[in-house]
Amino acid sequence: MLVITRREGEEVIIGDPASPIGVVRVATIKGDRVRLAFEFPREVAVHRREVAEQILAAEAAAPQIIGTIRPASEAT
Repeated sequence: MLVITRREGEEVIIGDPASPIGVVRVATIKGDRVRLAFEFPREVAVHRREVAEQILAAEAAAPQIIGTIRPASEAT
């Protein structure tokens, strides 16, 4: 785990600096609350930990499909 110190308005570049995957910026700091701004392409999923855990739990509870159904014309 990488731990760094940033001040309000400072950023962290994720990925290659020449073409980064995304940017995380410290938007504001008020008391013990920190607001972060994430700038990533839409196809990159960004979730809070509790939301990510809910997604994983829902996927684990979903029935697993084993194999595929082929049209009768492909059956041997």
